[in-house]
Amino acid sequence: MVKCYLEDKTLLVEILSTELDHHVARNVRMEVDEILMKKQIDYLIFDFQYVNFMDSSGIGVIIGRYKKIVSHGGRVSAINMNSRLKKLFNLSGMNKIINIYDSFEDAINS
Repeated sequence: MVKCYLEDKTLLVEILSTELDHHVARNVRMEVDEILMKKQIDYLIFDFQYVNFMDSSGIGVIIGRYKKIVSHGGRVSAINMNSRLKKLFNLSGMNKIINIYDSFEDAINS
């Protein structure tokens, strides 16, 4: 359901499910938090390439990881989002605190 790739202090979280609901959000939370406890992460990137739907649990897991990362000066971005997820980010206000990019390369080069 989730794959994590770590390079230097950048963590890419690829969500492999089409829905980021309470079941998947729990797995994402556990995987990411385990890495955050062991490593200093300055840049967290969520890859939404496969995600078509996100509920409040998904929003919660994204915001929770955001709070952990920015508490020590890090940043969080989202990539590969469809128009439905971008609209959800806009409506929820997450677009004001989490940058949205089309690709991993765009996020890294920002």
